[in-house]
Amino acid sequence: RGLLIASEELARLVKLSDQESSSASSASGSELEKVNTMTDVAHELGALRLIVDSPLSSKVAMFNKREKSHVESQLTNPFSESQGGMQRLKISKEEYGRPKAGSLTEYRGKKANIQVYQEMVELCTVIHDEGHAISKQTPELRGILFGELFNIYTHINDKLVGLLLRARKHELIEFEGEVLFQRRDDNVPILLTKPIREIREIMTGKQTEIRRSLSPNPQPTNMLK
Repeated sequence: RGLLIASEELARLVKLSDQESSSASSASGSELEKVNTMTDVAHELGALRLIVDSPLSSKVAMFNKREKSHVESQLTNPFSESQGGMQRLKISKEEYGRPKAGSLTEYRGKKANIQVYQEMVELCTVIHDEGHAISKQTPELRGILFGELFNIYTHINDKLVGLLLRARKHELIEFEGEVLFQRRDDNVPILLTKPIREIREIMTGKQTEIRRSLSPNPQPTNMLK
């Protein structure tokens, strides 16, 4: 409402200024001074209008930008009611089931893998230190019964079976059966497939590779394009 009044006043003053200018040649000195004063007032009102409009224009532009961004995001949202021009998410075979590169999810997952690799090294170290040689021909390869290992891990880690399965997947150990259970499988031998020194080198290499691939500045997934 203030802008409307200012605009009307500006138009009135400009019109008055034009009328006064047309008769300026016959006007007296005081009338010319009055016309000049009116013109100055008109300029001041114009400047006032510019000052008032600038923040409003920037706010309108910012709102329009946010509205456009929201509309575009809704077009790619499969749960949105918007139907027009919805894009299909294209995921390659390598990307399927994996977090977006540079995201916090990817960062946390890689840090967790580093920790799991370290726990597998500790598992193999316990088997090497507390176990016995499999044969005289290969004294560097050692083994231990599951029951003995379970009793040791009662005071170390409550995820023994999960670690055993992971270590077997990485071909660090071997044992019979899909899953081991306390008491039922106490006499099942857990055997190292490689010397402990080689196991440490392999797992250290994997950890180093992951550390090198960590994003220096991970972002939330919704902040990444």
